Amino acid sequence: MEKDVFDFVLTFISIIWEAFPFVVLGAVVAGILEEVVPQQALAKLIPQNRLLAVCVGGVLGLVFPMCECGIVPVMRRLLRKGLPLGTCVAYMLAGPIINLVVISSTYVAFGPHGIGNEMVALRVGLGFLVAVTTALIVQGQYATHGNKLLTPLAAPQQTKGPTPEVIAKDEASQVHPSQNRAGESKPFFQRIANISETALHDFIDIMVFLTLGACMAALVKGQFTTETVESISKGFPAVTILGMMVAAIVMCLCSEADAFVAASFTTLHPSAKIAFLVLGPMFDFKLLLMFTRVFRRRVIVTVFLSVFIQVFVYSMAVHYLWSYIVPTPTAAVVVEGGQ
Repeated sequence: MEKDVFDFVLTFISIIWEAFPFVVLGAVVAGILEEVVPQQALAKLIPQNRLLAVCVGGVLGLVFPMCECGIVPVMRRLLRKGLPLGTCVAYMLAGPIINLVVISSTYVAFGPHGIGNEMVALRVGLGFLVAVTTALIVQGQYATHGNKLLTPLAAPQQTKGPTPEVIAKDEASQVHPSQNRAGESKPFFQRIANISETALHDFIDIMVFLTLGACMAALVKGQFTTETVESISKGFPAVTILGMMVAAIVMCLCSEADAFVAASFTTLHPSAKIAFLVLGPMFDFKLLLMFTRVFRRRVIVTVFLSVFIQVFVYSMAVHYLWSYIVPTPTAAVVVEGGQ
C-alpha cells in the first residue's frame, strides 16, 4: 500500500515538475502576444490563394504561439474581420501544436527516452496534415453554405448580424481577459498589468487541467503494470490508440504540458502517444464548448469526424511503420514487443 502511494506521488510530482517551466513560458508568451500584437497583423500574412492561405494558417503558430484556449476567441474575432474560414480553422487546429513552446516541451518530455526528435517530427507533421485537410474540407462546405456555418457573433461584419450593443455584451462575457485590446495604445505599466492578468489567467487554467491529467496518469499507472500496458499495446494497437484518443478528449490538457503526461507511460507504444498528442489540442470537451460560440453544428461535427478519423488512421500507420521510422537499438528497446 505504501509503495502504491509512493509511486502515485512520485509520478504526479514528476509530471508537474517537468511541465511547469513550459506552462509558465507559454502563459507569459501568450500574454505578451495578446497585449502587443494587433490581430490585424495575422490577416496581413495570409495570401490570396485559398490553398496557400490554409497552409499558412497551419504554421501561423510559429509566429503567433498560443494555447488552444486562447486561439478560439482570437479566431472568432478574425472571422468577423473577414479572414477566410479555412485559414482560421487551420490555425485553430495546428496552432496549439506547431509552435516553439510546444515543440520544445515535446522534445524535452521524450528526449530522455531517446525519441525526442522522432516524436516532435511526427507530432508537428501529423498535426499539420490533419489541420490542413480538415480546413480544406470546411472551406469546401463554406463555398456551399457561406456564413450559415458561423454563429452571428462570428460572421463577417459586413453581413447582417448582431448589433454593436450585442457584440459588446458578448465581448464582456468572454472569460479570457485579453479580449479586443491587442495593439491599443496605453501606458507601459498598464500593459504590464494586462500581460500579467492574461498570463495568470492562462497559467491557472492550464495548471487545473494539468493537475487533473497528472492525477489520472498516476492512477492509471498504479492500476496497470508496465508489462500489462506493453502487452495491450502489442496485441491490441487499435484499442490502445482509441483509448488514448478518448483520454485526450476527456483530460482537456493544454498542449504545452500534455507531452509530459504522455511520456510518463514509458511502455506504451509511441503510436498511441502520438494519437494523444495530436488529437488533444484539436478537440476536447473544453474546446467543444468554445466551438459552439463560433460554429454551427455542421462545422463542429465535420471538424470532430475529420480530426478523429485522421488521427486514428495516421496513428495506426505509425504503429506499423515505427520500426522503419526509428531503426535504432534504442528504439528497439523502447518499443520491444510493441510492433
